[in-house]
Amino acid sequence: MDADRDKGASPGAPRVDALDKACGRQRYAADETPPGCLLAGVKRAGIPHGRIVRLDTAAARAVPGVVTVLTRADVPGTNRQGIVHKDQPVLCGQRVRHHGDPVALVVAENKDALAAGLAAVEVAFEALPAVFDPEEALSPNAPLVHPDREGGNLLAHGLMEKGDAESALAGCDVVVAGRFATPAQDHVSLEPPNGLARLAPSGRLTMVVSTQAPFRDRFEIAQALGLDPQRIRIRAPYLGGGFGGKDGATVQCLLALAALRLPGRWIKMAWSREETFLAGYKRHAAVMDIRLGARADGTLEAIACAMCFDAGPYAHLSGEIMELGMEHAGGPYRIPHVRIEGSCAYTNNPVGGAFRGFGVVQACFAVERAMDMLARRLGRAPESLRLQNALRPGETSAVGVAAEPGTDVAACLNAALAHPLWTGREAWKQAAPAFTRRGVGLVAVQNAMGYGRGLPDHATAKLELTRQGTFRLYNSVPDMGQGNAAAFVAMAAQALGQPEAAVACVQPDTAACPPAGSSSASRTVYTFGNALLRACRTMAEKLRNRAALALLCDTPDRLVLTPGGVSDPATGRFVPLSVLAGFLIRDDRICIDQFVMPVVENPPDTGREFKLGFPHRYFTYGACLCGVEADELTGRVRLVQCLLTVACGKVFTLAGVEQQLAGAAAQGAGLALFEELALEGGRIRAGDLSTYLIPTSLDLPDIDCLPLPDDEPSGPLGIKGMGEVGIHGPGPAVAQALFDAVGLDAASLPITPEVVLAALEELTP
Repeated sequence: MDADRDKGASPGAPRVDALDKACGRQRYAADETPPGCLLAGVKRAGIPHGRIVRLDTAAARAVPGVVTVLTRADVPGTNRQGIVHKDQPVLCGQRVRHHGDPVALVVAENKDALAAGLAAVEVAFEALPAVFDPEEALSPNAPLVHPDREGGNLLAHGLMEKGDAESALAGCDVVVAGRFATPAQDHVSLEPPNGLARLAPSGRLTMVVSTQAPFRDRFEIAQALGLDPQRIRIRAPYLGGGFGGKDGATVQCLLALAALRLPGRWIKMAWSREETFLAGYKRHAAVMDIRLGARADGTLEAIACAMCFDAGPYAHLSGEIMELGMEHAGGPYRIPHVRIEGSCAYTNNPVGGAFRGFGVVQACFAVERAMDMLARRLGRAPESLRLQNALRPGETSAVGVAAEPGTDVAACLNAALAHPLWTGREAWKQAAPAFTRRGVGLVAVQNAMGYGRGLPDHATAKLELTRQGTFRLYNSVPDMGQGNAAAFVAMAAQALGQPEAAVACVQPDTAACPPAGSSSASRTVYTFGNALLRACRTMAEKLRNRAALALLCDTPDRLVLTPGGVSDPATGRFVPLSVLAGFLIRDDRICIDQFVMPVVENPPDTGREFKLGFPHRYFTYGACLCGVEADELTGRVRLVQCLLTVACGKVFTLAGVEQQLAGAAAQGAGLALFEELALEGGRIRAGDLSTYLIPTSLDLPDIDCLPLPDDEPSGPLGIKGMGEVGIHGPGPAVAQALFDAVGLDAASLPITPEVVLAALEELTP
């Protein structure tokens, strides 16, 4: 198996799911509509904060085709959902806390009846004072989002200290200070949240849901509705995108509630794009104040950072996102003195949730912009300052963790510095067309892998030899487009000496697959891949031992798994896998193994006020190089070149790595230049894709991706997680490039044409 570390999937081989997806044959949850299926929809609050004084469903129940209308009174259990803090109601009974809060659930025979039923639900509110700014929410006189909660609007607070940052800053030769802000962002998954549910006569609840965490969903549904999680089965087919927006309950509890009240009927719920904007999770808007100090020679000495995240009205994963942002606030640099403080505030804005980058996007923008400011104060080139302070193997990171052997930030930066965009940047800028200014920016990035210390980060893999002599792989972590299912099939086929066509993949099903955590945190291929390869080794050993009897071989280790069977190179004899399967009972044809992600054994004492998810042991590092053009007449900024260099372990499938990095960079470019989630009184003003602009293929260049030679000893076949690291660079790199082009020193995102025009007017003599 060690020799396999240098192998990968065949470079020219398409993903096993590629043809079905390209031809439209692949089934998603949204494609499932059983005969007689009912449709469910939600009546939303439509106000940011209020008390329900009247809720009348009589008219809605009288609409032809409406089967039932459910309210808080129909909810058994706690009526509370949430991954960590159970503070979000399934249906609101007394108070609503944002525009998208659900107050009634309508089930109907068809779309027209559903729309009429929702319109007929009558609800009246007593408007309550609302708060929309997270910093204002923490002031003593701010309206309380949860009046009965101790701590007011402060959801979470964290403090990380290493050394003495204040004294060190006082002694620095140069100190820069800045306030930086990043906005909320919508995931805009191709497939909005949706699913189906049915309660069988046996009392078993079966669901098909577009979700990133089917095993965790069972427990969330069970607690909210007073059910036995063992009586809930969830299937998670391929997702049409997730990015964190489906890491947590969207339709799950609502669908389960409808199924409980209408046993025997399939019920479907599918959010529209507009409803997803209104009620779905968003990236947390954040404000960060940074002071960064260095010696005169550029050596970083200290950083003090205060971060404030907008949680919206419910906790979801806000505290955990804040913590990861804090862990990354020092960047991939050596900084001996650190003070990082984080706070997370309840507001009446949309709910903040998981999003690719999980707090790191916000932190990376702030620290990289501060590095640019510091370089200018020192009279240094920004790239040389980064290289001087780049973290190296064995050195202590900003938060006190010893860097692993694969840490090579400088290699990522140097690879970008060798790119033609950088080496030819001056000539390229001089060749700009009339009324166009060009600029180039380069930043360093990092992203932790997995959940971090204190949270069990495990995966269990199940592999079965069928009676036909093929293999069945039970994939426990949803594939939301990143290609993990295809990678698992390729890994298993390679480990078992079989063609990929001989390995079938069962998509996540809580009734058939063992648990393996969520599809998130750059962990899926690393954790499940390790568990799968262990199961493959056990299976291969079992088959060699069984084949030794049939082949009259007293040395099973010399036997080799070959396509369709096991062969003995010494004698040329061969026994088919179908024959071996016939001599094994089903339990002997199944191998199950587990992997738990290693953690930092002696975590640093940073005086932190939180205990879970810190620190992380493994990180993926990279650099992002961007070239931009700014139109002097319109202010429009075009990203015309983009390079990502990443140390992400061994490359198993180059196309998969490139697709993940390019997709992440596209989302980062959207945050940098396009996606303005403007709020007015807690309501999203841009509530559909005609006004909330995301970059299309016409707005982006071909993104160059350069994975560097690397090997993660703990990873399956030397692999690291790299699904998130590509999103962090475009924001700060584009900002640096715009400073190079027009002198705009952007401290917030997105950098819209209006911002650029205002800067040009101010900077033009």
